Amino acid sequence: MSSIDDHGKIDVVAGLIKDFDGRILFGRRKPGTHMAGYWELPGGKKLSAESAEQALHRELSEELGITVLNATFLMALSYTYPKRNVCLDIWSVDRYEGHPIGREGQDLAWVLPVELNKLKILPADKPLVDTLLK
Repeated sequence: MSSIDDHGKIDVVAGLIKDFDGRILFGRRKPGTHMAGYWELPGGKKLSAESAEQALHRELSEELGITVLNATFLMALSYTYPKRNVCLDIWSVDRYEGHPIGREGQDLAWVLPVELNKLKILPADKPLVDTLLK
């Protein structure tokens, strides 16, 4: 059971994954989903019985096919959409095994921080992007 309460609060985890060139991995939300077409950090909803770090490991395995070996908590953000409030824990994925692929049919892109303004970034992720651009 995902952690969405009666007031539309959703607990979400996301991974900041960088390659050796300093590019950051983003996925594009698929057609038919909330905020379709926007780019976001990989991740997803936390289940009520798991910690944020457990959710990160599970989500990145399901979504990208990678195994997280080491992750460090970066920041917590919240964003209110018209019918939901997203509470987002962002983790730096310091080490992982595998090669990220869009296992759920989503497009993926490796993007240099200086190019992030060219993407249509999910509003909940925008404060992190602003921090990366400073």
